[in-house]
Amino acid sequence: MKMYHRPLAVIAALLTFVPTQAQSTSPTLPHDLTAWGMFIQADWIVKSVMIGLAIASVVTWTVLLSKSLELKKAVAAQREALGTIETARTLLEASKAVDKDATISTALIAATAAEVRQSADALEDGEGLKERVASRLDRIEASAGRRMTRGTSVLATIGATAPFVGLFGTVWGIMNSFIGIAASQTTNLAVVAPGIAEALLATAMGLVAAIPAVVIYNHFARQIAAYKALVGDTSAAVLRLVSRDLSRGLVGKPDLHVAG
Repeated sequence: MKMYHRPLAVIAALLTFVPTQAQSTSPTLPHDLTAWGMFIQADWIVKSVMIGLAIASVVTWTVLLSKSLELKKAVAAQREALGTIETARTLLEASKAVDKDATISTALIAATAAEVRQSADALEDGEGLKERVASRLDRIEASAGRRMTRGTSVLATIGATAPFVGLFGTVWGIMNSFIGIAASQTTNLAVVAPGIAEALLATAMGLVAAIPAVVIYNHFARQIAAYKALVGDTSAAVLRLVSRDLSRGLVGKPDLHVAG
């Protein structure tokens, strides 16, 4: 009976030894695998990429807020001014009725008045006067459009570059993970998975920064195009007033000049 007890004792000892050894050699995983925990544990280059992408995301939402308020105010003022100009009978009446806060409409009327004064000795050529006025109004329209697009180009830049910046962080992080695999001489997924997850977080942040930037940029492109059309309608209304004044013979009379 003793011959049988000895092999059984050896097997029992092995069974108790193997789990202990496996437990002692099992890798120690990071305790915090949340997004913040992976950011803290990431390489400094990957951290720099993530911080840059976070700043880009903040810039995107800041532009959304500020430009939305600017566009809302500008469109409301322009619509009110357009209604006033369309109901006016003469250019002088329009200049008195337009609110001075409507800077674009005021600039359109002032530019028209300036051209009428400079063409005081050539008022017989009505078509030439209207052509020169239209040229001035076109320049003001273009300037208003450029002014309104300020700040939106950064959205296009973020939308185009953020995914590639995030991809750079991911490539760098995965490269470090492979270096760690070579150094530890192990292919255990539990060892390399946290580093790869940290690297992929950079790509995720790049997409989080890029997708809203592209959507917001396209939204503003449509809104600004509508604003430009509104300014164009106002410019056309001013030009119609000039044409009416020419037909009535009111252009050039001192008491009917518009203050420039």
